[in-house]
Amino acid sequence: MKTEPGKELEMLQKENSILTASLHRRSFLQYAGAGAAGIALIAAGCKKDHGNDMPPVNGGVTLDFKDDFGVLNYAYALEQLEAAFYVQVASNPPSGFSAIEKQYFQDIQYHEIAHREFFKNALGTAAIGSLAVDFSSINFTDRASVLNAAKAFEDLGVAAYNGAGVRIKTDAYLVLAGKIVSVEARHAAYIRDLISPGSFSGPDVVDATTGLDQALTPDKVLAAAGKYIKTKVNVINL
Repeated sequence: MKTEPGKELEMLQKENSILTASLHRRSFLQYAGAGAAGIALIAAGCKKDHGNDMPPVNGGVTLDFKDDFGVLNYAYALEQLEAAFYVQVASNPPSGFSAIEKQYFQDIQYHEIAHREFFKNALGTAAIGSLAVDFSSINFTDRASVLNAAKAFEDLGVAAYNGAGVRIKTDAYLVLAGKIVSVEARHAAYIRDLISPGSFSGPDVVDATTGLDQALTPDKVLAAAGKYIKTKVNVINL
């Protein structure tokens, strides 16, 4: 049974404090004060294995896009993928990473964990299970391989949120999705400039005429993300 809409909205409003936390001067990526404490509390349950506290589902998951719950679960699936990637990078960064890069990737890790846990808690009993990931195509010991994978994840994440926004019916959910995608865009810009300075808003992601970032429909996003997901993802009512 799905969470009741009233209770769901109240939960979202409480969780929203995570996303509105102030930023520390030390880094444009790191939350400060209560924000950092909030993320630490959310991630506390993941300290042992830095992952979800539920085993990956065996029979696959279904994303039903008939309502807002389907869109939120779609975002939850993508945040699971990103969190798993950054946890692995932060726990054992490539030897080619500088000290500041290690710190920034650790910051991004906690952002993604916060996003993942936000959707999991907000969805309640309507949440899909934990996804099993496949990062065999990524060489986590190589700086270039990690940066290129991070770029792919962040660019895809931004495009996914942009493309899914039109499917969200509840104003509160749309506002929160906008806050999350703005953080994802910060990540993308940082990582892109690590790879090639000045590429943060390259023509491959930002239309030179409209000045708008790319938007991708869920089917295209899931097709691109599929190589990193072991769990079968079924999509209906798209």
